Amino acid sequence: MALSARAHQLCEPDPKYHFWEILQNLWDPQTNPKGFVSLGVAENVLMHGVLSEHIHANIALANDDFTYGDGKKRLKAVLAQFLNKHFNPAHKVEPAHLSISNGCSSALEHVAWAFGNPGDVFLLGRPYYGTFVPDVTLRMGTQLAMVDFYGADPLGLDGVQMYEQVVRDVQAQGRRVAGLILAHPHNPLGRCYSRAVIVALMRLCEKYQIHLISDEIYALSTFANQIDEREDQTPFESALSINTDGLVNPALIHVIWGVSKDFGANGLRLGAIISQHNSALHRALVPPSLYSSSSSITDHVVANLLEDEEWIEAYLRENRRKLAENHEHVVKWAEQHDIEHTRGVNAAFFLWVNLGAAYKRNHENMPAGGNVDGAVNDALLRRRVFLASGLHFGAEEAGWFRIVFTQTRDYLDEGLRRIVVALGTSE
Repeated sequence: MALSARAHQLCEPDPKYHFWEILQNLWDPQTNPKGFVSLGVAENVLMHGVLSEHIHANIALANDDFTYGDGKKRLKAVLAQFLNKHFNPAHKVEPAHLSISNGCSSALEHVAWAFGNPGDVFLLGRPYYGTFVPDVTLRMGTQLAMVDFYGADPLGLDGVQMYEQVVRDVQAQGRRVAGLILAHPHNPLGRCYSRAVIVALMRLCEKYQIHLISDEIYALSTFANQIDEREDQTPFESALSINTDGLVNPALIHVIWGVSKDFGANGLRLGAIISQHNSALHRALVPPSLYSSSSSITDHVVANLLEDEEWIEAYLRENRRKLAENHEHVVKWAEQHDIEHTRGVNAAFFLWVNLGAAYKRNHENMPAGGNVDGAVNDALLRRRVFLASGLHFGAEEAGWFRIVFTQTRDYLDEGLRRIVVALGTSE
């Protein structure tokens, strides 16, 4: 039977996309020594033991959890309290300010549906989290306009005028700009936007009446970077913490957060849209939320976690210590092998590294203008190690890759060893 045109476009697997194949064949020194080492998926396993212990000690499902429930009343109340404590909002977050989904991708898709008509445009600065692209474009009919920074800091004040120029360009084409999407803290750069930059972007959104969507999924995965002490390290400040009075219509400001990253729980599938001054958004999301609802079991587990404030404090403290430790480890590895990398990282799970330059240094016969991203990616896969290429992040410069360092040390070191071999550098 014939597929729809949109389904037909997706039915053939992309030969360059190895994600699911690799996840089904992961390296284990005893059971699968020939498997792939994946340092390309943004998962944090460092606290899984602590998380598992709490979940198993506290799960006690009531009969109501096997029904459609009560509109997530308990979860929203607990989540609002959590956000008020950890995100320092300028205005108190109430349960009515929240819409729950089965992950932040679903939340972003809902936002694209709610604010953009088919053909409308959302702005996305390079480099960007690659999955933002299908989140916005795959099913919603909305489009993206990528913002280039031409050597300026993508997270700096100079970048704001680049966003404005793209707004003008899109409008000159007769198209509508619906919103601007940030990853804050940034994926893949592992840094935070300063308060001054967020304020400037809010002013921009007010000027052109476009929505600002701040994806803050790594909000609490920040750490003290002592290896780059001389580098600027901007602390995380949520968009919720900025008083919008006289700055921007608060109905244009929205934050997305979930448990996938800060609690190392990608598989639980729970995200939230926090919009404090746009009740129409939450009303509009009630009907489509049926298709992206989190499960009652997930709601129960997450509410249990967030209600245990003493456990939360200990968890976040230890997680930050381990993030700092693993970040320092991978930076020292990069410097040992003369691999260029982003400085001043103090958030999230990854280091942005220029493997292309290191590869070309060891392959002098590579033709000028050759596809260094493809050459490096092929070399990595031959050595059975998977990284996310800058091609999937819209990198302005070729050769950059994202190394996820939130793995156990033996697993991480095996991956780093394979990267060195793939680059053609002596171990």
